[in-house]
Amino acid sequence: MFDILVMFFASFLIWFMFGGLFFLWIFRKKISKEQVAHALIACFISWMVAEIIKYLFPTVRPFQMNGGGTLTLIIPFDSAFPSAHTSVSFGLATSTWMHDRRVGLAFLVGSFFVGLGRFFGNVHYLLDVVAGAMLGIVSAYMVSGLRLNKLLKRGD
Repeated sequence: MFDILVMFFASFLIWFMFGGLFFLWIFRKKISKEQVAHALIACFISWMVAEIIKYLFPTVRPFQMNGGGTLTLIIPFDSAFPSAHTSVSFGLATSTWMHDRRVGLAFLVGSFFVGLGRFFGNVHYLLDVVAGAMLGIVSAYMVSGLRLNKLLKRGD
């Protein structure tokens, strides 16, 4: 049971979080189009920065060092530091939290479990996960100042 939970947290939970974001926007009208745009831009920035860091400073993953298996759907062979999954999930969660504290808290809990899943899935070290979380949080705060209402209304 533990392995199944870890695989779900490490590989699938992030997609449920994105689904939740769109559900809250489209069906529940709980968040605005601008809030969704903030979250997606924060996710993109945190993912891009994580990938650049991985390219510039390659590190091996835990399963490559300890010879153990992974508990993820896809076995990653790129650099471990920082965790892009964790950075994206925390970018999404922090952006959501900045607009709606209650919903955002649920997303932050989900992000915490994404990070745990990546750690217990043997694909990241704890430092990778913490750095990914910080990267996502910083990205969300950077994006929060963007005023996108005029730009988004032109598309309607």
